[in-house]
Amino acid sequence: MLNTAQFTIGTAATHILGPYGSPAQIILHNADKQSNEYIWFGGSSAVTTSTGIHLDNGDDYQFVLQPGNFLYAIADDAGHNLHVMWQTL
Repeated sequence: MLNTAQFTIGTAATHILGPYGSPAQIILHNADKQSNEYIWFGGSSAVTTSTGIHLDNGDDYQFVLQPGNFLYAIADDAGHNLHVMWQTL
């Protein structure tokens, strides 16, 4: 089943997905329209703007989330729009 969700990301790490019992195909989209509106993501609630993977405004990132793993996102200020589409494999 294909799932979608939207999240508002700010300065506290936000739990996005996981854990699942099987792999999940994930697509992240930074839906912010203005330049320099970045979102970072990582595998724990300890993710920061220094340790996470950078997602530029308007960009997509696709990957497989392995069983038992989590996905979190954070930004350097409030009100960022993250769209997520996923399905377990």
